[in-house]
Amino acid sequence: MQHNALWIRNFGFGSTSLPCSASQIELRPDVARRFLEDMRAFFAERNGIKRDEIAARQLHVLRGYQPPGEKRLRLFEVKEMFLQMRDQV
Repeated sequence: MQHNALWIRNFGFGSTSLPCSASQIELRPDVARRFLEDMRAFFAERNGIKRDEIAARQLHVLRGYQPPGEKRLRLFEVKEMFLQMRDQV
């Protein structure tokens, strides 16, 4: 069975664990593709400011999928997600 969505899960960030909602965010297929494209672009980019811009774009998208009242994701958590997922895709 093929899934048409990407699940963002908590990859065990130690003391900086993700909020509950971030451990179970389901993205639409088009949003998931864009997430993966941005993740690849993040690692291909050498300029730190541009890397931050890529991560910030995904931060904004992921926050749109968080339920109201949940602890909001932060930029460093998106970067950590990219790092943790780097070798898995």
